[in-house]
Amino acid sequence: MEIQIAVAKINKYAVSESGDTLEVIERPTGGLSVVLADGQTSGRGAKAISQLVVRKVIGLLADGVRDGAAARAASDALFADKAGKVTCTLNIASVDLHSNTIVLTRNNPVPMFICRGEQIDSHNEYSISLGTSRNVRPVITELGIEPDLTIVIFTDGISHAGKRNGDPMNAGETIRSLMEDQEPTPQQLADSLLAHAISLDDGRPADDIRV
Repeated sequence: MEIQIAVAKINKYAVSESGDTLEVIERPTGGLSVVLADGQTSGRGAKAISQLVVRKVIGLLADGVRDGAAARAASDALFADKAGKVTCTLNIASVDLHSNTIVLTRNNPVPMFICRGEQIDSHNEYSISLGTSRNVRPVITELGIEPDLTIVIFTDGISHAGKRNGDPMNAGETIRSLMEDQEPTPQQLADSLLAHAISLDDGRPADDIRV
């Protein structure tokens, strides 16, 4: 089995630090987890928030804590630290070789996409960011491991792209056209999504973006 992880990223225009943080960690029972967090607003303060969340999550995952419990603990820690005044989105994508499943944990209003050939499913169930209360729970999607499965996760910079020009990005349709026309590699898909978002913002991204 081969797992390919591709990342494309850019900071908000004229901002030196990104509020997005992404890390990959090996799971203690076998497999990998990708952890992506987006701190509220942008710049150095947002970076500190997303790093706090990611450090908490990967520390718990390394200890064998389940993904959903790790997300809830990170939310509680953020709420306690910032008194509910600062939020952070979180996505965890795990290939768990112990259970032979893919576990997708989401505290992010932005959807994620699961692609099986030409079938592209948007997962946009109601989801709230970490740190808003003591009772934040993630949306969890569990899939069997299967060949040629592509999962696309991103921060809200993709969803914001083009809005200030009245031409907002439709991520689902962009992914569909790329998958149908080009059969892209994961890196080509991530790079193309990012490039399209940047073009909709006239080369000046309105927000940090991670794909």
